[in-house]
Amino acid sequence: MGIFDDLRLKYNTGQLPVKFIFINVALFLVVRLADVCCILLGSTFSAAPYLELPSDLTVLLHRPYTLLTYMFFHYDVLHLLFNMLWLYWFGQLFLLFFNAKQFGGLYILGGISGALLYLLAYNLLPYFADSRGMLLGASAAVLAVVLAVSAYAPDYKIRLLLLGNVSLKYIALATVVLDLLSMTSHNAGGHIAHLGGALFGYLFATSYKKGRDLTKGFNRLADQIVLLFKKRPRKGGPKIRTSRQGYARNPSDDEYLRRRQENTAEIDRILDKIKQSGYTSLSREEKQRLFDAGKK
Repeated sequence: MGIFDDLRLKYNTGQLPVKFIFINVALFLVVRLADVCCILLGSTFSAAPYLELPSDLTVLLHRPYTLLTYMFFHYDVLHLLFNMLWLYWFGQLFLLFFNAKQFGGLYILGGISGALLYLLAYNLLPYFADSRGMLLGASAAVLAVVLAVSAYAPDYKIRLLLLGNVSLKYIALATVVLDLLSMTSHNAGGHIAHLGGALFGYLFATSYKKGRDLTKGFNRLADQIVLLFKKRPRKGGPKIRTSRQGYARNPSDDEYLRRRQENTAEIDRILDKIKQSGYTSLSREEKQRLFDAGKK
């Protein structure tokens, strides 16, 4: 199997966080290689300025798409590597408690929240009155995922090099404090955007505990958009024989539906247990059941 076939297989079989990592890496390579080609040909053109989110509202009016594009591109390899490592680690944790659709919605909405806080700061705070900034990177979207997991399961521990087992709540707290202290640094806009994404992630988790999913409306809209572009079956294609009720029926359908309902009920029971007693109260079998469900 060739390298591209192998990558295609990993993308097709990977969970949504892995797919988002593939997208970020692929777009970074395309843009940077294009810049290298332009330099070699003696051109000063660069695509990055047209993908960054400008703090100047006048410029933003001409590039509204940057509210989305900025969160899928990065300045350099280290910037990309750091964000993708965090996205992978916390993306896997996220899927222990939530589903893939919620992950996608949180990534996008967290990125947009970071962008909005960045724009508000640069256009309202006196400190930035004479400043113009450009924002690029997935950090705000990634921090939304980090804070969502940390706020939902604050006592869940992960093992860190040199530090040992550390609760997620302390990792989230340290991250937020560092961003607060860096709001007047040379990368002030980036740190402000981080806080915007983190805030949305926190609100998502706390709202979900109360029975409200902040990504639901966005995901419903995304589904409708996907359906608009979904290919419709061509007329004259093979027909499916139906029963009197008007739909195709397989003898194993009832068994499949029964198993699916039982599995859904069991996952709901585990999630209710987490809400009442926390993730650490789960047995090893329950944790494995939840992990397997998150992979589907």
